[in-house]
Amino acid sequence: MFVKYIRLFSALFVLLVTSCSVSRQSVSLVSENPKREFRGAWIQTAFQGEYKDMSPAEMKKSFSKKLDLLQDCGINAIIFQVRPEADAFYKSDIEPWSRFFTGEQGLAPAGNFDPMAFLIEECHKRNMEFHAWLNPYRASTAGNTRFADSHIYYDRPDLFVTYNKQILFDPGIPDNRQFICRVVRDIVSRYDVDAIHMDDYFYPYPVAGVPFPDERSFSKFGKPKGYTEATKADWRRDNVNTLISELKRTILLTKPWVRFGISPFGIYRNKKSTPDGSGSNTNGLQNYDDLYADVIRWTKEGWIDYNIPQIYWEIGHSAADYTTLINWWNRNANGGHLYIGQDVARTMKAKQLTQKMHIERSLSNVKGNCFWPANEILWNNGGVADSLVRHYHRSPALIPAYTHLHDRAPKEVKKLKAEWTEHGYLLHWEAEQSSTNPELASYFVIYRFGKHDKKDLNNPDNIITTTRDTYYLLPYNSGDEKYTYIVTAVDRFHNESKRGKAKKVKL
Repeated sequence: MFVKYIRLFSALFVLLVTSCSVSRQSVSLVSENPKREFRGAWIQTAFQGEYKDMSPAEMKKSFSKKLDLLQDCGINAIIFQVRPEADAFYKSDIEPWSRFFTGEQGLAPAGNFDPMAFLIEECHKRNMEFHAWLNPYRASTAGNTRFADSHIYYDRPDLFVTYNKQILFDPGIPDNRQFICRVVRDIVSRYDVDAIHMDDYFYPYPVAGVPFPDERSFSKFGKPKGYTEATKADWRRDNVNTLISELKRTILLTKPWVRFGISPFGIYRNKKSTPDGSGSNTNGLQNYDDLYADVIRWTKEGWIDYNIPQIYWEIGHSAADYTTLINWWNRNANGGHLYIGQDVARTMKAKQLTQKMHIERSLSNVKGNCFWPANEILWNNGGVADSLVRHYHRSPALIPAYTHLHDRAPKEVKKLKAEWTEHGYLLHWEAEQSSTNPELASYFVIYRFGKHDKKDLNNPDNIITTTRDTYYLLPYNSGDEKYTYIVTAVDRFHNESKRGKAKKVKL
């Protein structure tokens, strides 16, 4: 049924503005809001103490409030950390409940409350995507985690190593890749996630003078393949490459519409480390050489569907200049979806939101941002939430279409009508939908035009809202104003239908 998706796996100017306030000057200098833009936010659970003291009712209230505020700020994708330590913020028969959730690993919440199931439902109610964020190799953040009796660490201690006080799955052991794929398959098959997401933790961040203790796995699995001490780094990269390709295959064979995204460290390689000078003009830790994460290969091979490099530094940073890095990643997007990881606190402290938003929107291959962490937006650090609402996200945005997965638009909506009901003046329509067919309508875009407005669907200012419902409550006033409404359908890949028939109303 999804044969066409299999090709996936086989192919598988900086502004001189110093204020980020919403002034007329900044509005005129920053490029217009695009109709399509990824606007994500990371919600962290590791090291967060807020959840373990909450009842399920309190947690639901807290999550709903956060989602409401983020939706008001124009965020259209939530990246939520569901597996920080080979554990779970969801009901799992494979891994125990997270200690960051209930306070004790393996301790079930009251009523077996499932945060991920709740968040998926609430995100989709608001037409926000839910990306399940997993840390693949980490089992203990500081080596002091008290593992639940059901944790795989007790059954298979041979799968783990300890480095810099962290307990980690050894990336060189094939059984570990199979286990991680099993976890991902379980999530994708049982939950209506929009994507699986992993960040920058592959091989651990190196400690000077402390070698990673993988001698045993290297002797058993590396040397028989012909790797030597001189080429051990290549073997480590191959281990991570294999994991990434196998994860993509796992997702593809489970639900082809679920995407796989990575948020790597912001520097791929420094120019001085590359014989051909292809690296960035930076001087810092490197994905390729230090974390053994060959992100560029993953984009070329089609193993990941989106890439969000964490360019957390300031414009003008001496070792890792933001402008240098965003331009480097733009040149090396390899035709894939490229979004930019933004550190809210550092950006707002440096008063560089305006400059960064302008740069991001001026580059042809950059299609959005993801803000770290979501809490900084919720706290309105430096007025960031105000700026997003009033200017940078003042119009809704559709997530860029994943045409490499599927490039045919759904059918247009039918029978668009407006009529009075017991709930008010309702605009409603019909569309073919199915939870198991991602090619059909998943959500709808509602456009409104004044009497003399051009019926331009490319202008996001004409978008009133997006919704997963097949109706919209019209804001009736006195019936003196004439408007035209157009509704389009969008599938799970974010392909938008043709406009269909318009409906004229008086409000």
